Amino acid sequence: MKIFSSTSETPPVRAHPWLLLVLVLVTLGSPWSKAAPPVPQYGGTLNVGTVHVTLSALSWDPTDWAWKSNHDTGMVRELLFAGDLDKSVRKGGVYPFISDAYLPDDAIRGELAESWEWRDPLTLVVKLRKGIMFTELPEVMDSRELVADDVVFSFNLLDESPKRIPTYFDHIREVEAADDHTVIFHFSEYNAEWAYRFGYGYYSAIVPRETGKIDRKNWRNVVGTGPFRMERYILGNKQSYIRNDDYWDTERIGDNRYPIPFVDRVNYRIIKDEATQLTAIRTGQLDILEGIRWIAGDHLKASSPELIWNRWLATGGNFMALRVDRPPLDDIRVRRAMNLAVNQREIVDIYYGGNAELMAYPQHPGFGDYFEPLENMPESVQALFSYDPEQARQLLAEAGLAQGFEIEVQVCTCSPDHMDLIPLLDSYLSKVGIRLIIKPMEYASFLSAMTTRTHTPGYLMGSGHVNPTTTLRKSFVSGQTWNPSMYSDPEFDRAMAELYQTRDEATRIRMVRELTVNILDQAPYIWLPTGYVYSAWWPWVKNYGGELRAGAVRPAPIYARIWIDHVLKQQMGFD
Repeated sequence: MKIFSSTSETPPVRAHPWLLLVLVLVTLGSPWSKAAPPVPQYGGTLNVGTVHVTLSALSWDPTDWAWKSNHDTGMVRELLFAGDLDKSVRKGGVYPFISDAYLPDDAIRGELAESWEWRDPLTLVVKLRKGIMFTELPEVMDSRELVADDVVFSFNLLDESPKRIPTYFDHIREVEAADDHTVIFHFSEYNAEWAYRFGYGYYSAIVPRETGKIDRKNWRNVVGTGPFRMERYILGNKQSYIRNDDYWDTERIGDNRYPIPFVDRVNYRIIKDEATQLTAIRTGQLDILEGIRWIAGDHLKASSPELIWNRWLATGGNFMALRVDRPPLDDIRVRRAMNLAVNQREIVDIYYGGNAELMAYPQHPGFGDYFEPLENMPESVQALFSYDPEQARQLLAEAGLAQGFEIEVQVCTCSPDHMDLIPLLDSYLSKVGIRLIIKPMEYASFLSAMTTRTHTPGYLMGSGHVNPTTTLRKSFVSGQTWNPSMYSDPEFDRAMAELYQTRDEATRIRMVRELTVNILDQAPYIWLPTGYVYSAWWPWVKNYGGELRAGAVRPAPIYARIWIDHVLKQQMGFD
């Protein structure tokens, strides 16, 4: 029986004046230490332009199953598991914590969970930490301790929602509160994604039972156990969070542990215009800007050389989904022709200036052995990433479309990259007789069109890689919410079900590779290159190395551990 535990053996250090004096002397170069760790500073505000800087919150209600919920409420609501940031590259580990929702087993720590063990192959026992408190929220609840009944409530709240993703929790028969600090998950069948599905995934937040009686859509009613409390939300402007003074967790620095969070406030700035985003980081209105296109990065490096940078391969793939449930896109010859008509290599070399990978979706190179390089794939797959307009015309003629056709394509104005890319795709496809009717849309309407299945035959979008198995399930299994191509193949569905029930990871890797080749070959999308992205931050941002997520789209544990060097900020001319 294997038991996992993340309980700290080092007690938290409180900021007594004598202790701070000693630590400051050590930091400044005392005679008994040559390389003392830094001393964190408390106070101040952290202003962040997150990866989703253009997007306002989608929903505050967990029953809406909004993909961005952990990003928006994760400062307040916590999960059973989180990424173990002590294993980050910045701290000498191997994990960059860039992936939008993939944590290898040894990169997971307990957050609300203190430990967990398999009692038998279909029974998982989770022990909760004791003494973790929900904050007081006037007219909603008094401050009280988190107990197992809250975990059961949170699970059932999601599972019973009419908006739930089909099949998402089908592997769970029952969630039981054995006592105040013990939760038992009874499985109906094994699921290889169990830790992601209810532990650190998009829909894993634990909320108090009192939220069953309130308007959960109101941001003022967001309450949890996290490092911050919700202060204010201004649509299209910012989300503001203030420090939870009674937060339970600590940060290890050297041999000491310090109470967190270090900053008093975190502001998520919502900025739709790319030029305004760049101005905000350049002028110090933002301390961190997490998502910068390469074409803007070069200019910003020249104008603000003091900024610190991190370059990372985007964790969301680009593609034009092709609705295979409608003619002529139900013909694989047409879909393959559309891929062959697009000069992917030219997009990499010229449009992205070489700052992109030709093929990095639906699998991501960061997934290790799950990712199979394009050069190792069958010729029929490799051909889809080549440029062959003559072969495209031939395939269209074979499909009875020698004269071409028109296709409506929706594109989101929230993505500067896609708004720049769509005219280029139109140009390529027009050369083989395919004309795009481009329909720009604001994000809320754009997303709603897909989830209500009213989207056009072509749908230019980006979608997160998530993890090696979900990237296939969500996009290509029949009836899934995030299946914009409406792809449906009973054999593919059966293979995915078998994959999830497979315990041996080496076998799962082989199966994932085979299924990835299969779906690439079917061309339900026009496969597009995946670009590199930059993050930039000022030197006064401390205890940070460009990490983006410590769970599914959840940066809260990262921000809670950042502090601001106020002296350095003033020395650099910023108040």
